[in-house]
Amino acid sequence: MEKKFKIGDQVSWNSEAGRVSGTIIKIHTKDFNYKGYTHHASPEDPQYEIKSYKTDHIAAHKGKALTLEE
Repeated sequence: MEKKFKIGDQVSWNSEAGRVSGTIIKIHTKDFNYKGYTHHASPEDPQYEIKSYKTDHIAAHKGKALTLEE
């Protein structure tokens, strides 16, 4: 089973610019619109909104793209 994250968790993910780190600020458990796109989410496969430490950019990712920072 995929790891579930919680608000406040510090995570990292790969982007076109390299590895990015940030904090989870919101968890979506149903489909939602973000930046003009519909993102698919469910209670079994949520999407997470993460605020980047470096740029304050907000990104949305599924849990399988994220790594918990120790």
